[in-house]
Amino acid sequence: MIGISSCLCGINCKYNGKNNLEPVFLQLLNEGKVVPICPEQLGGLKTPRIPAEIQEDKNKNRKVINKEGMDVTFEYNLGAKRTLEILKALDIKKVIFRRRSPSCGCGEIYDGTFSGTTIKENGITTELLLKNGIKVITDEEYIKKLENR
Repeated sequence: MIGISSCLCGINCKYNGKNNLEPVFLQLLNEGKVVPICPEQLGGLKTPRIPAEIQEDKNKNRKVINKEGMDVTFEYNLGAKRTLEILKALDIKKVIFRRRSPSCGCGEIYDGTFSGTTIKENGITTELLLKNGIKVITDEEYIKKLENR
């Protein structure tokens, strides 16, 4: 069993109320091979919601701030913690996450300026999962591996 960003399976949980449906992931869901997870919703954020990005304060602490300037770090941390608890309860050791997300981003996230610029960092949930021995790959990596078979 593999964990997966819910939006990749067609679940409307993105900040804008839409999804990032990829047919290959919907097929995995229909075959019972993946468990969909949305850390933002698990943290109590509604859908749709105001876009958020990770920013660093003057002390280099990471905070998640939405486009209106509201600090939603608590919700992102809570969603990450709840995601980890679910994965551990199901003995899931690998997840497929959507790239660039402040929660699920793996290797690349938006830089906190809401300009579309990306930086080489991980999202809040991805960081927690990696620290706890759970492998995280992006949707793009998974699809690329399928194409190279």
